[in-house]
Amino acid sequence: MSLDDTISKLHSKTAHIGVFGLGYVGLPLALSFSEAGYRVSGFDTDPAKGEAIATNRSYLNHISAERIAAAVKNGFQVHNNYEASATLDALIICVPTPLNKTREPDLSFVTATINGICPFLKKHQIVSLESTTYPGTTSEVLRPRIEQRGFNIGEDLYLIYSPEREDPGNSRYNTRTIPKICGGETENCLQAGIALYSSVIEQVVPVSNTKTAEMAKLLENIYRAVNIGLVNEMKVVADKMGINIHEVIDAAATKPFGFTKFTPGPGLGGHCIPIDPFYLTWKAREYGIHTRFIELAGEINRAMPDYVIQKTADALNEHGKPIKSSKILVLGLAYKKNVSDTRESPAVEIIAQLKAKGAIVEYSDPHVPTFPKKRDYAFDMQSIEITPENLRKYDCAILITEHDSFDYPLITQNSKLVIDTRNRLPREAHIISA
Repeated sequence: MSLDDTISKLHSKTAHIGVFGLGYVGLPLALSFSEAGYRVSGFDTDPAKGEAIATNRSYLNHISAERIAAAVKNGFQVHNNYEASATLDALIICVPTPLNKTREPDLSFVTATINGICPFLKKHQIVSLESTTYPGTTSEVLRPRIEQRGFNIGEDLYLIYSPEREDPGNSRYNTRTIPKICGGETENCLQAGIALYSSVIEQVVPVSNTKTAEMAKLLENIYRAVNIGLVNEMKVVADKMGINIHEVIDAAATKPFGFTKFTPGPGLGGHCIPIDPFYLTWKAREYGIHTRFIELAGEINRAMPDYVIQKTADALNEHGKPIKSSKILVLGLAYKKNVSDTRESPAVEIIAQLKAKGAIVEYSDPHVPTFPKKRDYAFDMQSIEITPENLRKYDCAILITEHDSFDYPLITQNSKLVIDTRNRLPREAHIISA
């Protein structure tokens, strides 16, 4: 068997595809391969995911149960061990890459996965890493482990890096229509990667090596983080000056060149934007570089929950109430609208700070019925239904996540006081922009 044989199996769709990590990235990708006609296996250490898929249920609100059922009918099955990876032609790693408590890269999920699959690797397989990480991870972490098993990268095993670009809840773009960057450890690796992804992605964007692909992914997210940090700082300045920052942004956005619109908020959330910049700053220190600009933006964005808390305290004070013992309803727990993903959500930090100050806090989020277990927080909370009666019970509501399913006129008319961090509500006396 040769590279040509591997590519031929991909083109003929006789290749067996394996996806490791069936979260917000891995599950849509696995379903896309299944829908394209491939035999697909999933791998995840969470037995609940396997049980859900086996019974045709979706655990992600933007993935329909019908897609799951169709994939299962086509042979999609989930494993919680690595032995079955020996039957695969392509192994795609989509596991988390969080930060540890000291805000340094935590590659434990990546290393556990590659260590788990290495004993079962066979010649002419493709190994693709999609997890966002620092430049050099593929060549410095994955490659040595694979080579220790006796494989010659580029000759009898093909190693690539192709960063995920999923945007849950985005109705305009999906896995197939979002262009896919692909970098290989060698030219043969790149050709294998192009063949793998071009079958399910409309446009594959080849780059010269895996480090370039890794850096491109970081640049995408750092670009957003820095610009969001800028408008967040501008929001604080404009607020002090009595200027509506959203009107300012809309006016600036009428310029047809040289300006990209970013909007402020209560802080950064999700798995990428709050985390990825620190993967680069950590790696840059190895080269004696202090990424001051990136780190400053991170400091500003991490401080936004504090800003929201202060705005809440000031608003309650104007109404003759301290935060302590006030009843506060947080509207939205997810990090972005219309999804159930709460990773790094600023709402979680805001709830924690309010509780620490003695507030009586509840939340409402139609996409997150129960507060999920977190590494740093474990609150026994259930989502509260938004009704006129319920809203009137609270001294203050804080709009964190602007879900389309929220009844905003109902919130406006029945809340005593609202802190609006998303510019979603009308400008009225009891609605405070934050």
